[in-house]
Amino acid sequence: MTFSLASHVTSTETDTGMVLLDERTGRYWQLNDTGALVLRCLLAGGTVGSAASALRTRFSGAPEAATADVEKLVAALRAAKMVAS
Repeated sequence: MTFSLASHVTSTETDTGMVLLDERTGRYWQLNDTGALVLRCLLAGGTVGSAASALRTRFSGAPEAATADVEKLVAALRAAKMVAS
């Protein structure tokens, strides 16, 4: 699965993560460092599994929890129409 930001969404790196701006509505999402790590991995061609692996490498935790966290972020971004995948 190819994962990309929707054409109406721009991203900006911050000191604490990343900001996504929906240019149609003016609404934005602020991702913390963890959310930004996941999104960067997915935008670079990674899968849910590889993004979860990146989380486990950086933070300790159960593999199931990392996968669930990635899936929740992806679902939320899709529901907000911030990504095209």
